[in-house]
Amino acid sequence: MSKETKKKFTNINELGEFGLIQHLTQNFSPLNSSSILGVGDDAAILKYGDATLVMSTDLLVEHIHFDLNYVPLKHLGYKSVVVNLSDIYAMNATPRQITLSLALSSRFTVEALEAFYSGVELACRNYGVDLVGGDTTSSRTGLTISITAIGEANEKNITKRDGAQVEDYICVSGDLGAAYLGLQILEREKKVWEADNSMQPQLEAYQYIVERQLKPEARKDIIQVFAENGVIPNAMIDLSDGLSSDLMHICKASELGAELYEENIPIHPQAHKVAFKEFKISPTTCALSGGEDYELLFTLPKDEFQKIDGKANVKVIGKMLEPKEGIKLYSPKGQAFDLIAQGWNHFKQE
Repeated sequence: MSKETKKKFTNINELGEFGLIQHLTQNFSPLNSSSILGVGDDAAILKYGDATLVMSTDLLVEHIHFDLNYVPLKHLGYKSVVVNLSDIYAMNATPRQITLSLALSSRFTVEALEAFYSGVELACRNYGVDLVGGDTTSSRTGLTISITAIGEANEKNITKRDGAQVEDYICVSGDLGAAYLGLQILEREKKVWEADNSMQPQLEAYQYIVERQLKPEARKDIIQVFAENGVIPNAMIDLSDGLSSDLMHICKASELGAELYEENIPIHPQAHKVAFKEFKISPTTCALSGGEDYELLFTLPKDEFQKIDGKANVKVIGKMLEPKEGIKLYSPKGQAFDLIAQGWNHFKQE
C-alpha cells in the first residue's frame, strides 16, 4: 500500500488580511443586477430602481481591537459606530442606518450595556443615523461587536478607490499618527497600573492623542464641503490601517504609482512631541503605519482642489504617478524611499 501524500496547509498569516479576503472571495461574482460593487472597497454599492445604497460591516473584538482595562464602554459604543460610518463617508455617501449585533459574556451587567448603548445613541444622534436592528448572543470569550452601516448616495457622486488619475493631488484631512500614539500612552499607563494598582493613570498631558484613540470622529464635514463646492474626488479611502497601507490600496485599485512628501504629512504638535521625546520614534512612522485616524485620503485634479482649498482642513501630501514610477516617500532633503505597507494586519505573526 502506498503512503498517502501529506496535504500541505497554508497558514492564514502568509496571505494577510486583505490577501485572505481576496483569496476566499475570488470565485464570487454578482448574481443580482442590484449588486453593483461587492468586496474590495470601503463599502458595497447596491442599486434598487432610482435608489443607490452603500453598505459596510465591521467587527470589533475584545483583546484585538479594544481593551476594557482603559476603554470606557460609552466611548467604545461611540467609536464602534463612528468607524463604520467612516467607510460610508469614504464612498462620498451619507450614512442613514446601522444595525448592531453583540456577543457578550456573563460578566457584563445591564448597567455596563447601558453605558455602551449611551455611546451608540450619542454617535447616532451626532451623525443623524438610525439604529434599526441587530442581534445579541452569548460569548465565552468576552465582547464582540458587529455593526453594519447603510448609506445613500447620488450614483454619479460615489467615489471608489479605483478612479485616481496621473497628476492628481493626493490629499488628506486632519492630522495623522495621533491615534496610534494615544494607544501607546494607554498601553504604557496600563502596565504601570498592573505593576502597582495604587498608581493612577496620568493622562492630562495627552488629552488630544488619547481622545483621538478613544473617541475618533468620522469626517462628515469633508463630504459636506465636497457637496457645497461641486467637488467629486477621483478616488478615496478612510485611513484605518495607516497612510502607507491605505495609499497602496488606492494605487493598486487605480493601477498607478505615487509620491508622498514627508514634510507635508500633517502631524499634531502633541503627537510630534510624544513620538520624539517619549517613544523615540519618528512621527512620520506613526502617520504611515499607525492607523485608526479615520481621516479621509483622496485624490483630486489641481483645479478641483483649488475649489476646496482653505474651506476645509485638508492638505496636499503627494501626487499620483504613472505605475512605472512605483510608490515613493520623499524626505525633506529630497531623498526617495520605497513606501512599504506596514499598517495593521490582523493575521501577521508577532
